[in-house]
Amino acid sequence: MGMRKLAAGSGSALLLAAIGAQARADELLGQPTPGAIDLQRSASPLRDDVMFFHNDILLPIITVIVLFVLALLVIVMVRFNSKANPTPARWSHNTVIEVIWTGAPVLILMFIAIFSFKLLFKYHDMPQPYMTVKATGYQWYWGYAYPDQKIDEIASTVTPEDKTTPQLYRLAADNPMVVPVNKVVRVLVTGADVIHSYSVPAFGIKIDAVPGRVNETWFKANQTGVFYGQCSQLCGINHAFMPIQVNVLSQADFDAWVAAKAPKPAPAAAAAPAPTTAPAPSAAPAPAKPAEPAAPAAVKTSVQTHAAKPNLTLAVLNRPIGKE
Repeated sequence: MGMRKLAAGSGSALLLAAIGAQARADELLGQPTPGAIDLQRSASPLRDDVMFFHNDILLPIITVIVLFVLALLVIVMVRFNSKANPTPARWSHNTVIEVIWTGAPVLILMFIAIFSFKLLFKYHDMPQPYMTVKATGYQWYWGYAYPDQKIDEIASTVTPEDKTTPQLYRLAADNPMVVPVNKVVRVLVTGADVIHSYSVPAFGIKIDAVPGRVNETWFKANQTGVFYGQCSQLCGINHAFMPIQVNVLSQADFDAWVAAKAPKPAPAAAAAPAPTTAPAPSAAPAPAKPAEPAAPAAVKTSVQTHAAKPNLTLAVLNRPIGKE
């Protein structure tokens, strides 16, 4: 009987593993999978670390704690109910138990903190970026600018329902962000009006877009494809219509896209023929200046000095009467 039970248990485990593997194979890349209960498939190293932290560290610890608490509840309900234990114990303290239930959570949290801090450090320890994309949140669309490629902001709005599939409606965008594969992409995120949130689950990134502030995150897509996200912060009546679509291309396709989007250089102006310079008209002869009249010849004059002669008439008239 024991061997049969062991074989049955092993068969059940193998069946569950096969079902899980098949479900993993059928899981969609870069978008939600209908009916799935696990996290989205990873497409970047950061996402790999997040999934390791969740699946291999947090989930086992949480499972053990839940099972332990459930076992305690069952023991209490079965062994210490009023029928099984009509006379309750009189003590209320136990030093050993109190030390255990205080120290054990501290040790568990310290163990979790080791992996948590390592993951947090990786998010802030961005490698040398290959390119920068500025993502600006508006009500209700995104704008992407590529300063390294000299591409101005491109508005990215929701694709109309009649131009996409029901599965991708409100996930697909008309002008997605475009990046190359296996390159570190720095994303500068800000908001133009209210708080938005830039989130792409397959890359493991989610960061708020705050007006008047620029936040920074990064990712490195390790495979080509189309990856979807959404604004993850309530930002108004059309919050559900702010999709995020990222197209990851090969390097050659990305270079071709940049060449098509980059502003064309202004054509060089054709060299204009040098204007023919007409000979300057000869200057008209200046009118002859009339000769100034010659100064008249100096006239020699002689000044003669005459001695003053006495006026006899006046002398006679002035003579006193009666005197001869």
